[in-house]
Amino acid sequence: MNLSQQLANQFREVQLHGDWVSTNFKTQLSDVNWEQALSKVGTLNTIAALTFHVNYYVAGLVQVFEGGSLDIRDRYSFDMPPIESQADWEQLLEKSWRDAERFAHLVEQMPDEKLWESFVEEKYGNYYRNIQAMIEHSYYHLGQVVIIKKMLREGSSQ
Repeated sequence: MNLSQQLANQFREVQLHGDWVSTNFKTQLSDVNWEQALSKVGTLNTIAALTFHVNYYVAGLVQVFEGGSLDIRDRYSFDMPPIESQADWEQLLEKSWRDAERFAHLVEQMPDEKLWESFVEEKYGNYYRNIQAMIEHSYYHLGQVVIIKKMLREGSSQ
């Protein structure tokens, strides 16, 4: 297995079906309804906002991997369209899973030499750095989702 394939597998583990840390986004979000996804816990981001945020970056990198421009900007990464129903929430989840699988597929098809090339501009580092950062970013926010979900469930049982 080459490095690109390993990175793709690591990304799939955090997003879709891994258990490296005993869970992944898809598992954690599988039993969250739209009202829970939008529920606030103090000043923390909602589960929906975190889901959108992570997918915003995944989709932005997919665009670059497919030969497009780098259009994502930090200031827009929480600009989630309104979620007003279970169908809206499920649509966000389905988009997240599709984009995650597309991301992983594109990474595993990438020649290892490409990993060391500059990502769009030299200031953004190389492809490897950006892929690895996306894996780390996903784990960071997965941890938040797990904690927020527990807090919501504990709060609703009181």
